[in-house]
Amino acid sequence: MEITNLYSQFCPVAMASEVICTRWTPLVMRELLCGSVRFNDIRKGVPKMSPSLLSKRLKELELAGVIKSVQTERGASEYHLTQAGEELRPLVIGIGNWGQRWVESRLSLRNLDPSLLMWDIRRNFDPDPRPSRRCTIQFLYPELTELLRDWWLLVDEEGTDLCRTDPGYDVDILVTADLRAFTSVWMGITTLSQEMETGAVTIDSTSDLEANFRKWLKCSVFAPQKRMVS
Repeated sequence: MEITNLYSQFCPVAMASEVICTRWTPLVMRELLCGSVRFNDIRKGVPKMSPSLLSKRLKELELAGVIKSVQTERGASEYHLTQAGEELRPLVIGIGNWGQRWVESRLSLRNLDPSLLMWDIRRNFDPDPRPSRRCTIQFLYPELTELLRDWWLLVDEEGTDLCRTDPGYDVDILVTADLRAFTSVWMGITTLSQEMETGAVTIDSTSDLEANFRKWLKCSVFAPQKRMVS
């Protein structure tokens, strides 16, 4: 693994920082560690990162031996972690755990991003058992612009898909929410029941499907961390 030492220090902390502490790189690593292997899927986890910069960071990580590019049978490129990349898992997760414990919630909830929130929800959504027929869940954030207001999760026996445009199916579950409130639920700062009691979140569905939705909806992997600041 060849690294250019811009810090001009032999210290391993300095050497490692050259690889993983450039702008956006820890978030790219988060996406890779969460299982994203295709360029467009990685982009969904870093929606405010330009495609050109993402491409540059992936090339840098490949040169550093953290990931390797693999061609599928269909000719598409996928990015897979090497042993060196996988060994970064406790470090990246540790950074997230520290942020959950020590960064004030008002600062966390200042950086609202519906694209990241919905992508996170989609990949952690856990219908178990999966419904025997397709279940369409619409998320409506009334305060947002038309472009970001509506999102759909399609859940069936094969998997869970996230749609930005109306898929044209009847909606089984409609979740209407204040974006800050639902982000707070996702991060484990508040609970779904608490936000529903205040009216910040409403669920329109049958009682059975609402119960299923509550079971299927999981919080962020960092939510279990006990917060040390309010």
